[in-house]
Amino acid sequence: MGEITRETLDKLRQFDTPTICNVIELFDVRPHNVGYMNRQIKAAFPEMPPMVGFASTATCRTFLKPVSKDGYTALADQVARFEELSGDVVVVFQDLDEATAAATFGEIMCSTYQAFGAVGLVTSGPGRDLDQVRQIGFPVFTDGAVCSHGYIHILQAHIPVHVGGLSVYPDDLLHGDLNGVTSIPREVASELADACPEFIAAEKVMIDLVQQGKPTIAQLREAAAEKNRLTAILKRRLTGA
Repeated sequence: MGEITRETLDKLRQFDTPTICNVIELFDVRPHNVGYMNRQIKAAFPEMPPMVGFASTATCRTFLKPVSKDGYTALADQVARFEELSGDVVVVFQDLDEATAAATFGEIMCSTYQAFGAVGLVTSGPGRDLDQVRQIGFPVFTDGAVCSHGYIHILQAHIPVHVGGLSVYPDDLLHGDLNGVTSIPREVASELADACPEFIAAEKVMIDLVQQGKPTIAQLREAAAEKNRLTAILKRRLTGA
């Protein structure tokens, strides 16, 4: 697989996550019902632009008291491993407590991650200090909010995790916005970024028609056929089929 460049990341950041998912489907690299997180994981700040980066995975607990370390001892070790990744970092936590008991992150952790090159965070648990995290412009995706950090401690870093129904491996490429979080297969990332404008143009055929007023059924069918024709042309080019 080729290197995913800064230019590619910047292009991917221009598009919403549903568009990213739609165009991934055209490549036929995975079934359409996998590769994205379920509705358990929600954007805490839906007004923020799309987040794009490479997964720095970790497991944590907040209910059980750690045996020998305080909650922040492993933070420096975690951010030191950011340099192993291919670019901008998205921190991804699997909270192993069932049910989750306290906040995975707060202002200190998110500020630290951001200082070392992270562009966002995803966790299967809740967060806290949300006003402060919003103020630093750091997108986070959680299952809710809890006011206490409990006994937060990081267990293992850069191992496979399972968050929101999605298996995430270290250095997986992730894209997230107010609609949710998806992974992007690395082998299609560059072509995907270039194909999004063409896919949007195909969808616009139908959107323009219905937003101009109530069309006839014949017009609606014609627009749908044209949208499908343009999408099929794009798919053939992307897959060579």
